[in-house]
Amino acid sequence: MASSANPFSLSLSSELASNTSLHCANSSEVFLRFPNSPAPPSLRSSFVSPIKIELNRVGVSALKVSRIGSRISASSTPVMDQSPSQTSPRVPTVVEVDLGNRSYPIYIGSGLLQQPELLQRHVHGKRALVVTNTTIAALYLDKVVDALTRGNPNISVESVILPDGEKYKNMDTLMKVFDKAIESRLDRRCTFVAVGGGVIGDMCGFAAAAFLRGVNFIQIPTTVMAQVDSSVGGKTGINHPLGKNLIGAFYQPQCVLIDTDTLNTLPERELASGFAEVIKYGLIRDAEFFEWQEKNMQALMARDPGALAYAIKRSCENKAEVVSLDEKESGLRATLNLGHTFGHAIETGVGYGQWLHGEAVAAGMVMAVDMSYRLGWIDDSIVKRVHNIIKQAKLPITPPESMTVEMFKSVMAVDKKVADGLLRLILLKGPLGNCVFTGDYDRKALDDTLRAFAKS
Repeated sequence: MASSANPFSLSLSSELASNTSLHCANSSEVFLRFPNSPAPPSLRSSFVSPIKIELNRVGVSALKVSRIGSRISASSTPVMDQSPSQTSPRVPTVVEVDLGNRSYPIYIGSGLLQQPELLQRHVHGKRALVVTNTTIAALYLDKVVDALTRGNPNISVESVILPDGEKYKNMDTLMKVFDKAIESRLDRRCTFVAVGGGVIGDMCGFAAAAFLRGVNFIQIPTTVMAQVDSSVGGKTGINHPLGKNLIGAFYQPQCVLIDTDTLNTLPERELASGFAEVIKYGLIRDAEFFEWQEKNMQALMARDPGALAYAIKRSCENKAEVVSLDEKESGLRATLNLGHTFGHAIETGVGYGQWLHGEAVAAGMVMAVDMSYRLGWIDDSIVKRVHNIIKQAKLPITPPESMTVEMFKSVMAVDKKVADGLLRLILLKGPLGNCVFTGDYDRKALDDTLRAFAKS
C-alpha cells in the first residue's frame, strides 16, 4: 500500500455531542461536532496529497433541515420505502441548495413549464437569452419563451440554437452564445436560460459565468442525466481535445426547474444513460436508495411518473447536501465522481459523443468496484449487485474494445483529481453506501483492473 503523507482530514461521525467542538484525535485528524443534533453530520476533507475522504450518509442528519409544505432544504433524511404512486404529479417539490446568500431552489414536478411564475420570479432584468440545441428547440423552445413572457410584457427574449451533441461542447460552439449575447446588446441584468441536457447546461452556465464577468442564469434540464446531476451544483464548462470538462468554472444558477414531462420525449438510450448517476448516489452514500432502485429499476425504465419523480427528488437531495457542504470540490464533493475517472477516459479515448456520458460512467463504476474488490475493501456481493443493477438499466459493464491500458493511463494522468502528480480515485470501502476519495492505494490493484478491462 502507498503510504500517506500525513493528510489533514475531517472525520465523518454520527456521535452525539452536547456542545459544538473541534476535537483533535491526533495530529492529522479533526472531528467537527454539532450541538443538539440526534445524529450530527461530519465531514472528512483533506488539503494535502494523498487525500482520503470517507463518506457514509446512513443516519446522518444535514446541517440544515427544514420542511415548509413540500420544501426540503439539503435534506439527508433516510430514504423511506416510498412507492412510486405516493409522489404527487402536479405539486412541485422544492429541494434547496443551501449556499448562504447564493442558495437556490430546485423545482421538481410535472407540468412546471406551464407555471410561468416559477421562472419569472428568478428573472430580475428585462432581457433573457435562451440557450438550447437543434433537437430541444423544436420540442420546448416555444414553451419556455411562453413561460418567460406570459403576463410579463416587459421582458424581451432572445434565443440561440446550438448543434446537438457532446462533440460540440467546445470553444467554437461556446462563442456562438457570446456572439448572440453581444449582437443582442444584452447587459449585466440579463438572464441566460439553459434548456437541454448536460452539454447545454454546462455551456450556458460557463457562458453566463464569463459574459460581462458574470450574469444570472437558470437551468431547465430535459434529460435524466441533467435533472439528477449536472444541472445542480454549479459545475460549468467545455471539453478540450485532451480531456473532458478541463475548462470551466463553478457558477451557481438562480434556480433549477425540472419539468418531468420533458422526459416523455427522451430517447431510450438517453433515459438509460441518466440512471448511471442515480445508481451512483446509492453506491457512495445512500444504501437505502440503492435498495429502492433494485426494486424499482423496471418501473424507472418504463418511465413510471411516480418512480421517476422520486428518483429525481432523492438524487437532487443527495447532490444538494454534498454541494452545500463542499461547493468547490475540496474533498467531499469529489466522491460524487465514482466511476468518472475511468468513464471520462472512455469518452475521451473513443471520441466525444460516441459513448454517452452515463454509458461511460456505468462501465467506469464497474471498473472502480472491481478495483475496490481487488483491494479487499468490499465483498463480492456488492460486485454482483452492481453488475445486476447496471444490466437492468441496459448500460454497459465493460469499456469499448478499442480502449487500451495505455489510453486509460494517458487520459487519467490529466484528470482533474490528480494532485501533485498523484491520481486520486473514488472507491467503495466497507458496507454498501460507503466510499473513499484517496490516493493511498496499492498501484498494482489499479494496473490489474486496467488489464482486466482493456487491451495491453
